Amino acid sequence: MALAVGMRVAVRALFRPWTLLRGAALGCTEPAAGGGDGARSFGSQRVLVEPAPAAGVAVMKFKNPPVNSLSLELLTELVISLEKLENDKTFRGVILTSDYPRVFSAGLDLTEMCGRNPAHYAEYWKAVQELWLQLYLSNLVLIAAINGACPAGGCLISLACDYRVLADNPKYLIGLNETLLGIVAPFWLKDTLVNTIGHRAAERALQLGLLFPPAEALQVGMVDQVVPEDQVQNTALSVMAQWMAIADHARQLTKNMMRKPTADRLVKQRDPDIQNFVSFISRDSIQKSLRTYLDKLKAKKD
Repeated sequence: MALAVGMRVAVRALFRPWTLLRGAALGCTEPAAGGGDGARSFGSQRVLVEPAPAAGVAVMKFKNPPVNSLSLELLTELVISLEKLENDKTFRGVILTSDYPRVFSAGLDLTEMCGRNPAHYAEYWKAVQELWLQLYLSNLVLIAAINGACPAGGCLISLACDYRVLADNPKYLIGLNETLLGIVAPFWLKDTLVNTIGHRAAERALQLGLLFPPAEALQVGMVDQVVPEDQVQNTALSVMAQWMAIADHARQLTKNMMRKPTADRLVKQRDPDIQNFVSFISRDSIQKSLRTYLDKLKAKKD
């Protein structure tokens, strides 16, 4: 992605963004002066974007009931919303959160990976890759305001952000638990976890499919802050101000320097990665394991 080399905001706002952010309550946007709609919420069926242009920040909320599973449609809508914000120079940062308390995202939609044909599996995995690349290489400051459980694909989203704030609730577990379902995290997600918590901790977490409660997630480095549930969004705003106090071009160049080698591994191997996924997920043993798990979920609902 091209890195912006010009300043996006006035110097006063750049070095003192706290003033603007303090008045930009999440989810409370006002129409732009003169009757314009620049500050009105927008989005799609499964993604709600609440902009605060004066602060240069937008809040992106997942709203794919009941648990924000990453369906093909949600993946696509997330990418489109991110691209729209990337292309609007008004915005310098995005806070990602759930519109449904108690669940940030339950992860990949297993119904997209079970009982379908190879072409669908390929399309779905390409969409998963695309979301990770968009998040991981974004020029925007991305902060995950994790207000619910965050396993697997939910953890993928949060790990791709620049900073993670988790609500202090013992039920809000976070981690990559793919092995518990008989599947394996892709190499690029493994790399992301290693970059975040270190090789040994990542190896143990991935092999055992560990889901960490807040205190342990903070200790291992899976998240950056754990705060009371009612303070997650305000904390995310405060953190955003700190990141936005840095000149965009300097921060973006540094981010790219740190992340591009990891992203390039996938970029160079996207097609083989898709082929490996399709081959793996199409195995009879994997399909049987997924069907068994989905049947258990259905039985619980009944």
